[in-house]
Amino acid sequence: MKTKIFDFRNNQNYENLREATEIIKNGGLVAIPTETVYGLGGDGLNGESCRKIFEAKNRPMDNPLILHISDISELKRLTRDVKDSDLEILNKLWPGPLTVILKKSKIIPNEVTAGLDTVAIRMPNKEITREFIKLCETPIAAPSANLSTKPSPTSTKSVLEDMDGRIDAVIDGGDCEIGIESTVLDLTEEYPKILRPGYYTKEKLEKFWKIVYIDEGLNNINLTPKSPGQKYKHYAPNAEVQVLIGDDENFRKAVKKILSKNQDKKIGLMIFENDKGKFENENIIYMGNQNDLSYMGKILFDSLRKMDENSVELVVIRGVEEKGYGLSIMNRLKKSASQNVRRV
Repeated sequence: MKTKIFDFRNNQNYENLREATEIIKNGGLVAIPTETVYGLGGDGLNGESCRKIFEAKNRPMDNPLILHISDISELKRLTRDVKDSDLEILNKLWPGPLTVILKKSKIIPNEVTAGLDTVAIRMPNKEITREFIKLCETPIAAPSANLSTKPSPTSTKSVLEDMDGRIDAVIDGGDCEIGIESTVLDLTEEYPKILRPGYYTKEKLEKFWKIVYIDEGLNNINLTPKSPGQKYKHYAPNAEVQVLIGDDENFRKAVKKILSKNQDKKIGLMIFENDKGKFENENIIYMGNQNDLSYMGKILFDSLRKMDENSVELVVIRGVEEKGYGLSIMNRLKKSASQNVRRV
């Protein structure tokens, strides 16, 4: 199979989407751009199409998929027992990087929900993708468009590294603006609960819901996943990853010690601008300002992929405190590093 590329980086002629919609209607797979990461899309109401998603990704079948919709009105046929107050808030937050867990309707296949009574749904903040979903006339089931455990793709180039020849097509909408996956919020209990942290932090969400909890099982690999990103190893490059958290002096001492002890290894560093000039190393990626983590989030997965491209054997990453957006960043880094995180 040759994966076809539909280039919409500078093309607003949505009529050209129709060929891609026919792929979905015939049960095929199309990678789609979103503001967070690229998704691997199939017909979310077609169980066979959803099974193809799992096969293309080598994804465990007990890991639920997210349904992507083009309009909030689509919730009516996909869910049940949604609170009016929640709908009012979603009208303010969608389209955007928020996935919600709701009670599913009978038309949702078990392949989407891993047999659970709930379904994950979001409306992406990418006009071309919403238009594509609308033309498909079905919700699009779409986990990240990478091989399972690998870093999520934020460009068509990264999608093709994993999926060329495994899927029918990619809609190229340019690089993703945010770079890490959506926040997943469970709305089926008395109070909203974050199952996967993302761009919408607890603090941001509490401007809309008075109380928002964070799931205690956020990093518990033994739970039954209600949301994508809860259970399995994720976001990992081929290289070993170590994450170090500490002040400037202690972090730099620890890195220099690692560099000295591992002179036989090709080491890459992912550090902040204030560390510039502090290390002698050929493989350094700067992640922006330590006080504004938005750039770090945007380039995180692409940077891990670049380390693999450069045949790096050990990646040392400067971690951040788990507060605000830092909780979302560290959630990804812990899984990239298989929990190999230490304070220095």
